Amino acid sequence: MSRLLTVAGVQMFVQFQDVEANLRTMEEQVAFISRSYPYVDVILFPELAMYGAPFADWKNAAIEIPGKVTDRLARLAKKYRKWLIPGSFYERTPEGVYNTAIVLSDTGELVTRYRKLYPWRPLEQTLAGSDFCVFDIPDVGRIGLCICYDMWVPEVCRTLSWMGAEVILHPTMTTSQDREQELILSRANAIFNQLYFLDVNGAGWGGNGRSLFVDPHGRILQRAGESPAILIETIDLEEVTRSRQTGVAGVSQILRQFVNTPLEFPVYADVKGGEGFQNLTPPAVVRNKST
Repeated sequence: MSRLLTVAGVQMFVQFQDVEANLRTMEEQVAFISRSYPYVDVILFPELAMYGAPFADWKNAAIEIPGKVTDRLARLAKKYRKWLIPGSFYERTPEGVYNTAIVLSDTGELVTRYRKLYPWRPLEQTLAGSDFCVFDIPDVGRIGLCICYDMWVPEVCRTLSWMGAEVILHPTMTTSQDREQELILSRANAIFNQLYFLDVNGAGWGGNGRSLFVDPHGRILQRAGESPAILIETIDLEEVTRSRQTGVAGVSQILRQFVNTPLEFPVYADVKGGEGFQNLTPPAVVRNKST
């Protein structure tokens, strides 16, 4: 029995610091996808798609969640009956500003929010979140959510997998020269955790594109160039079950290795106290002589 889910990833052209124009573009893209591809279930936008980078006045541009912007997008999700992950937002809270993604159901309900665990230090100054995020789409399966730099920390995706995620949605806003490495990490995270990894970057002021959809075997399902694009793929979450039972490419049964192992990883008992970590200092700008 299949558990099919059709996802549209919008590699959107983001205008420079024009919040209203970017919101209108998001609305237009949702309307276009709904008319042209009515079978799409989930629409995913890039990280901070409403803002673009660099956004100098990010503290004042922060919004309340829920609030006027999220209510506007909730009406959009309800109108077109789509699950909507509209990238992420600068979220204003009493303790400060977070980089926060939201999940809107196809009835317009604000299902959950996720605050980025690992802001890109030292350049990103938003607060770090403290909670992992999974949510269920009825009759389909469990979805995990992480943002941009979170994918560089393998424990994030492993934890989402442990929490039952069969798909990880990964909105990002990468403008830097390490995009090539991120594409490798997208495939690696899919393989290590035997799940679908759907990475959506922006274009223009929202990133250098090259969005990527990967299956539980690390195979590339969809990839974009650097220009605006829409990736649409129907995935079968039963393939996650099959992969975890029979192995990646029918060989390596990664997650099943944990069933009977007596080992507990010592690094997690005292991650900051490990000998290899003791000489590390907090992130800082480093001017490399070569890359």
